[in-house]
Amino acid sequence: MKITFAEFVKGIRGTDEITGDPRPQVAFVGRSNVGKSSLINALTGKKGLARASDKPGKTSEINYFDINHKFYLVDLPGYGFASTSLADRDKFRKLIVWYLSESGAKPICIALIIDAVAGLTKFDEDMLTVLKGESHPHIIVINKIDKLTQRDLHARVSGVRAAVGDVPVLLCSTKEGTGIQELNEYIFTE
Repeated sequence: MKITFAEFVKGIRGTDEITGDPRPQVAFVGRSNVGKSSLINALTGKKGLARASDKPGKTSEINYFDINHKFYLVDLPGYGFASTSLADRDKFRKLIVWYLSESGAKPICIALIIDAVAGLTKFDEDMLTVLKGESHPHIIVINKIDKLTQRDLHARVSGVRAAVGDVPVLLCSTKEGTGIQELNEYIFTE
């Protein structure tokens, strides 16, 4: 889908009418500093739309972005390591679980973003368990593939595919623009 309009709508930290909006939602979830915001910026072609940072834990709310007045891209806070207190990390985790389990949101797709270098972590495996338990349609996006050699990337992708079974796996690099169009085509089905 050609994205002609992308705008930040709001950030929420709990109950809000936007979670029940009938527009389809596509949510991005992953560890802190995995590149969720950078992927949103690359997908929309709007640098700075989602605030990306080198400091893990920058996203502290569930951020909604209006895409072509037809979809919402939803940027969930990162889980796992973040440059914040343990209490804040726990709040982020609870906010993610709330969105996935209790908010009433029914995302048409959840993209679980995995760092190519780190691979599938225990935190990612826990998130997969939640996604499957809630029966959310989801895909795996291995991001930052430019940081691996072809040999290491092949080994990483094989390991992830073996661990996730029949869940689709896409490869991306926001730095090189690799896989961005494929991700767009996969998540935005009209």
